[in-house]
Amino acid sequence: MDDDPRDLEALSRYADELFAAVEVALPAWVQRCIGRRWEEWRGEELPSAVQDAARDAAGLAADTVLPPLRELLGEDVGIQRSNPLDLLRRAVSFPTQVLAVAGVPPVVRDAQAERLFPDDAYDLAPASFGDLDPSVHEPGLHWGAAKAHVLLRRRRPAD
Repeated sequence: MDDDPRDLEALSRYADELFAAVEVALPAWVQRCIGRRWEEWRGEELPSAVQDAARDAAGLAADTVLPPLRELLGEDVGIQRSNPLDLLRRAVSFPTQVLAVAGVPPVVRDAQAERLFPDDAYDLAPASFGDLDPSVHEPGLHWGAAKAHVLLRRRRPAD
């Protein structure tokens, strides 16, 4: 069955909306993760040196994660071998490095979290788009639903 051009237009629009939401949310998420873990550990705001490192890490996360995200969202959904949330989870390395250098001890995680995300010593990996930021929740759902719709229509037998 051929794709309905309207379905592909909607999927493309939702991909653009998801990318735009992540582009704004990702750097802020990196900085929030660092600030939250520091405050939990020390009970105080970040010192200026750690704030500077957090800003740098936020920029590096965006520079590293956004290009492959844009590429993934531009691929035909039938050949995608990853998903946006998987790419976003890779951004954990940026706040993790800042926290480790600053001397913040890793947090206690359950065995499943350790197995699923072995490099996430601070339990930062987003479980959903909304964990990155509430503003990413709806665009993520829309894109996921549009992707599923296109894939299901492709599998439906022709009438």
